[in-house]
Amino acid sequence: MPASRRALAVAFAVCLALPLSACGSGGDDNAAADASGKVEGDITFQTWNLRANFKDYFEGVIADFEKKYPGTDVKWIDQPAEGYADKISADAAGGTLPDVVNVSPDLVAPLAKAGLALDLDKAAGQYKKEYLDGAWASHQVPGVPGTYAFPWYLNTGPLFYNKTLFKEAGLDPEQPPKTYDEVFDAALKMAEETDGKVATLANVPTIEDFGRYGVELMNKEGTAFSFNDAKGVELLTKYKELYDAKALDPQALTATPESSGKKFLTGAVAMNPGSALDLGNFKKQAPNLYKNIGITDQITSTGHVNMYVMGVMVNAQTKRTPAAVAFAHYVTDAEHQMSFAKQVAIFPSTAGSLDDPYFTKEDGTDETRVRIAAAKSLKNAVNYTPVLFSEQMKTELRNEVAKALQGKESPEEALDNAVKACNTLLQQQG
Repeated sequence: MPASRRALAVAFAVCLALPLSACGSGGDDNAAADASGKVEGDITFQTWNLRANFKDYFEGVIADFEKKYPGTDVKWIDQPAEGYADKISADAAGGTLPDVVNVSPDLVAPLAKAGLALDLDKAAGQYKKEYLDGAWASHQVPGVPGTYAFPWYLNTGPLFYNKTLFKEAGLDPEQPPKTYDEVFDAALKMAEETDGKVATLANVPTIEDFGRYGVELMNKEGTAFSFNDAKGVELLTKYKELYDAKALDPQALTATPESSGKKFLTGAVAMNPGSALDLGNFKKQAPNLYKNIGITDQITSTGHVNMYVMGVMVNAQTKRTPAAVAFAHYVTDAEHQMSFAKQVAIFPSTAGSLDDPYFTKEDGTDETRVRIAAAKSLKNAVNYTPVLFSEQMKTELRNEVAKALQGKESPEEALDNAVKACNTLLQQQG
């Protein structure tokens, strides 16, 4: 069930970053925040490993923007995927942060706290109504009033399951589990029937899984984590039971989305999260699996599925605020999000776009069925991963979960330790 937001973003090859040595530090804050002036001047647009697959698309967007706003010049630089978060940190520290930067919510948080991300509620609030409410809110940071990036693409996906494995274990392949309890029961039965040879799940729970289970992840002020409550302990205790019964893959402690996907492809795991993109891989690499693929909704106790979201941030210190805001909005407006979504398995964050026939009209294919179901669920989806939950915190949680599953600590002790470590890191963020 778990899947890393960053890993999914990379897998879909659509995580944008932006400009590099754009403009140095700007003048006074009020001037920098004023986006109402003439749209003109040079800005730098830096993408993250996109040129190979989307060169024509982005060159077209840039050319159209420059035609719409004579006197602008957008320099496009494409960077490799690895080390992007470190690059953002280095640019921020060195005063070379781009004019426009593609960010995930967790990357925008420290920039917003440092005053380096432009508050769009103030500078570009007129555009808010163009986006889904949940998407616009996704780049808001607890304790820092404002919104710090235009929402860009969204993603979510179903849970795939292997009907053949379900049938062999005496489970109804046409009635997949719909609740956490049903998933856990099915997993234990699968392990028992196969003598532990087939696991149902391949990943340990991540912060988003605690969120989907209904755990309160943080206090309302955003000053402390709280996922060690009774419900959090209950979820980890269930996973410990699965691990002991080999209903959770033995290699789950070190699994990546890629390794979990391979396990599902080879029939070693019965269920795995994914997207419409995966169906083509199944068809090509595992035709027998594709013929027997089951597709069901994400498991959630809250009624809201998890969504992954990316955004486009404007550097608060840019000297070209009108042009930077205009370009960030242009890339993320309804027309361009829709055209991008038809090139890759992502979803627009703009209001009304998910009602387009592309996301609502069945054509009999599984790919379209997955796309339509995902689009429908995204209308009220939630980004469960807290904006302030950093990569270091994810590591702390993963390490403590591993100790609990191995029996080195109780689930309660493990989550208490994880919360303590994450709160310490939170305080260090300032």
